[in-house]
Amino acid sequence: MPYLAAWDVRRGYGMGRCEPTTGIVPCGRLVDQVLAEEPYRSSERLFGIVDNGSSHRGAAAMQRLRQVAARLILVHTPVPARGLHQVEISFSILQRRVLTPNDFADLEAIRRRLAFYEELSNQSPTPLQWKFARTQLATW
Repeated sequence: MPYLAAWDVRRGYGMGRCEPTTGIVPCGRLVDQVLAEEPYRSSERLFGIVDNGSSHRGAAAMQRLRQVAARLILVHTPVPARGLHQVEISFSILQRRVLTPNDFADLEAIRRRLAFYEELSNQSPTPLQWKFARTQLATW
């Protein structure tokens, strides 16, 4: 069962949903979920930073999302940057801390565990640290 998620890098707030499959329609439901909440509902401009997954790849995805909300600007991460992508790191943590061991009784148990993790994470969210100096990059 795919878990689709959005993460607000300024607030460190996450929201997600379990879907039976991946694809354009489930991705659209996540976008609708995000756009239904404040501060995104009333924002003048929103940037969606995505990898190059099949449901949000290329110019067609950009046009599709602009039809949903003209203020939504889709930005694709470079393919080589995938391992450094903050959301990818978050999903890695989620996999190790929430979904391991994989001994769930059924799909509803997974859905409940993910929702509980999301609720706990959003109680004291941690925004992305934007300051990253060249010396830190060289050291890293």
